[in-house]
Amino acid sequence: MSDGKPSPTILLTAVEPSADAIGADFMRAMRGSQPGARFIGCGGDAMAAQGLVSLFPTSELSVMGLTDVARIAWAAFARARDLAHLAAETRPDAAVLIDAWGFSRIVAARIRAQSPETTLVKLATPQVWASRPGRTETVVSLFDGALCLLPFEPAIFEAAGGRAAFIGNPNFAAAASAQADAAAFRARHGLSAGPVLAILPGSRRGEVKRLAAPFGEAAARLAGRVPGLKVIAPLAPSVADLARSEIAKWSVPVVTVGPDEKYDAFAASTAALAASGTVTTELAIHGAPTVAAYRVDPLTEAWARRVIICKYASIVNIAADAEIIPERLQGDCTGAALEAALLPFLEDGAVRARWRAEAGEVVRSLLAPGEGGLLPGEAAAAKVIEWAGL
Repeated sequence: MSDGKPSPTILLTAVEPSADAIGADFMRAMRGSQPGARFIGCGGDAMAAQGLVSLFPTSELSVMGLTDVARIAWAAFARARDLAHLAAETRPDAAVLIDAWGFSRIVAARIRAQSPETTLVKLATPQVWASRPGRTETVVSLFDGALCLLPFEPAIFEAAGGRAAFIGNPNFAAAASAQADAAAFRARHGLSAGPVLAILPGSRRGEVKRLAAPFGEAAARLAGRVPGLKVIAPLAPSVADLARSEIAKWSVPVVTVGPDEKYDAFAASTAALAASGTVTTELAIHGAPTVAAYRVDPLTEAWARRVIICKYASIVNIAADAEIIPERLQGDCTGAALEAALLPFLEDGAVRARWRAEAGEVVRSLLAPGEGGLLPGEAAAAKVIEWAGL
């Protein structure tokens, strides 16, 4: 109970690992001001740890690329129908749909039809500044408010007549607040004072399958050129088994670790090779010079070339309007190209120092507090409470 009002029911959706972390952060913050809040919907392990019983496993919906999205379209529509039925039965005070724009759009339309009194909030807006700016109007028409992770995003939705607020990025904030211990990590895993390369092949099955071969080739090439090089792989829980099986095919030994050691691993790394995504900014926060790489299928590539309107894939680069994090995408994502991009980071301390100085300046802007000076989860909770009249 809060101020004599019934405790609210909040429907949440999160199908990506990064969205699951954002959802868990929101749940913790929401309970701080609404202790009796009830959470329903779908999410992953982090949200389950906060008490959410997911309506269905979300791993099947965690995909990237046009063909992968098409492959799971039937499941997405079926799961959206299930969530709308849940909303019709429970009449939640608010529905907070996190990331996964395509799925969120379907769910929002169905909930609007079946539970029109529910306040719909989009947490982590589609990157309309990167591609398909027409989605701005769709966000404004479907949602009662948009919670943005980057400081320049609210103005875009407000200009279209929507309600929006900058909350900061919970994943970035968590990385910045972690008490990472590089020395302890190296000691635990028997790593010497020599160079350490972190390899992160992604958090989706398709990413791991497409990136494992060029990442493994790059590791082998670098091991032959950098004396004493050690390779580590912090793995996302959603793909850990698959990643281990792919890494086992590599010709170099690799120390694999779980999410509980992720930030220690980042801090202990001389350089990193990562699938393009949230993790590249997390690595930058910990000062690990990073090369971002990605591959999609040819059909998705052709589609992406038609719709993408920004020059870069990594948030650090987009914020800086410069390629601070080297990006090797599609045809440039080869073992040889990745080796060439990583080698200066592994061999030259001056190169690493310059990279950290450049990336650090951008990181500070990305770690700005959310509206009201609040942490991301707290800012998100405050806005949902305000917009839903809780």
